[in-house]
Amino acid sequence: MTSLEGRTALVTGGGSGIGRACALRLAAAGAHVVVADMNPETAAAVAAETGGTAVAVDLSDPDFPRAWADASTGVRTDISADIVVNNAGFQHVAPIEEFPPEIFTKIMKVMVEAPFLIARAVLPGMYERGWGRFVNISSVHGLRASPYKSAYVTAKHALEGLSKVIALEGASHGVTSNCVNPAYVRTPLVENQIAAQAQTHGIGQDEVVERIMLAPAAIKRLVEPDEVAELVAYLCGPQGSFITGASIPLDGGWSAH
Repeated sequence: MTSLEGRTALVTGGGSGIGRACALRLAAAGAHVVVADMNPETAAAVAAETGGTAVAVDLSDPDFPRAWADASTGVRTDISADIVVNNAGFQHVAPIEEFPPEIFTKIMKVMVEAPFLIARAVLPGMYERGWGRFVNISSVHGLRASPYKSAYVTAKHALEGLSKVIALEGASHGVTSNCVNPAYVRTPLVENQIAAQAQTHGIGQDEVVERIMLAPAAIKRLVEPDEVAELVAYLCGPQGSFITGASIPLDGGWSAH
């Protein structure tokens, strides 16, 4: 459980859901976790749970690297990590002709530009140390498209491409980069979507999950955050050292179609 002793892991969107699960799991493996989240309270709470550091940051601001600071002290620091888990993101659902351009742009900034800027900041240190791990929380929507999710699908496909470039550039320096591709994960965000769709369609929440969300999947259940975190930890540990440039589905058979 201490295979990451002495390593620093940066988890974006680490204040809840998948990010929180990853932060807890990597801390259990011995890493010092930097919990980056736009919500200072949740970032601080997870940092307290893990014995890590909280950073309150808005990744939609392209100047966020200049504002990077320890949330408890306010002291500005440079972005540095041995492990990066690019998890932060959000969703907006609308037909393309009704999709607000400003939301499309914001999704690109948070889910594509921010991972690029973080990679740009941390790669020199990883190269110097001869070791690094990027785990990009993509989605089944990084492998497959769905209607009404133009920005999210575009962003996840872009993240897949960035991950592969990091893998190719970093290989000779001991750096790996991979994507984890879950289907719907049992997070507060998804739970709210389930409740909203149940109200909209006039059906029960279980029916929403089975008939709408999980219709393309062979296994009819949500993914648990801990399942995602376990795969992340595997990719960061010694067993995952030869896996790079890969996209690993946790989608219950969705992408088998």
